[in-house]
Amino acid sequence: MATCNMASAAGFVPVFHSNTAASSSKPASVSFLTFNNRGLRRQLVVRASEEPAAPPEAATTTTTTDAPPEDGAAKDAVKAAKPPPIGPKRGTKVRILRKESYWYKGVGSVVTVDQDPKTRYPVVVRFNKVNYANVSTNNYALDEIEEVA
Repeated sequence: MATCNMASAAGFVPVFHSNTAASSSKPASVSFLTFNNRGLRRQLVVRASEEPAAPPEAATTTTTTDAPPEDGAAKDAVKAAKPPPIGPKRGTKVRILRKESYWYKGVGSVVTVDQDPKTRYPVVVRFNKVNYANVSTNNYALDEIEEVA
């Protein structure tokens, strides 16, 4: 006869770990073991309780109550600290250097440039010609485009 345990029927098994060093007010961590009926996929997800953060140390610097700077000197300092814009300006004609692109060696115009340095493909380019999916825009990295004079 075939046997079936409840763990395979449910699809996951909760496993509770008791934290002996912790007091009764702290929650215990829980682990879940998930798998399908064939046993091909096994995954362990652990949710651990977070330790409370240490309180911040008292500030050792003293503050003074001076009058605010006149004529917006603080605003000028903030504007001076702003980094220069990256990438081509809006409306600039660019040539595509990405070989796998439908528009390789084609020319399009820049729509927007994302100024976040962590963005992988910050430049949005619009083309006159549409690709096979009837799309006329695409995102490119800064090294995948060159400005056309």
